[in-house]
Amino acid sequence: MVWAMSKIRVLIVDDHTLLRDGLCALLELVPDIEVVGEAGNGKEALEKVRELVPDVVLMDIEMPVMDGLEAARRMKAYHSGSKVIVLSQYEDSEHVVDAVEAGVRGFVNKTAASTELAASIRSVHGGDSYLSPAAARQLVGQYQRKDHSKGEDSYGRLTNRERDVLKLIAEGKTSQQIADKLVVSRK
Repeated sequence: MVWAMSKIRVLIVDDHTLLRDGLCALLELVPDIEVVGEAGNGKEALEKVRELVPDVVLMDIEMPVMDGLEAARRMKAYHSGSKVIVLSQYEDSEHVVDAVEAGVRGFVNKTAASTELAASIRSVHGGDSYLSPAAARQLVGQYQRKDHSKGEDSYGRLTNRERDVLKLIAEGKTSQQIADKLVVSRK
């Protein structure tokens, strides 16, 4: 007997109908991903998450009624099963850091290729985090600036192996790619 592989259930949240329609059409072409619903703001997203229980929520940051980061914070507080990926036009350090602090598991720019979007959904669904290369650079840069402002050299305290991992993260490598390159397990 052959069991059908279950699809990754995705909720799309963006205040622009045309963008939601385009994402739905794009993700319909991906065999292991199923769009189960849409919402136009963070408040609607919370209602849809309760109703539909998606695996992954693909969410814009700036929306009316409730922004994506506030919605992500609230989702994390009551429903940790749905993992949030921010889909944003911004990749500055403030937006990336705010998103990570809000509990999102992924950050993808709206200019990303469809293959990157699908890869981010699979990665986050599989338990990893996903940051676009530009977002990873911003996060690493912010971390380094924060430590230098304290007068501490955290980078200098890292082992060579930890520095290798950090460099690969900043390059946008997935956990599996890092494990393969360093010849270690993904865990």
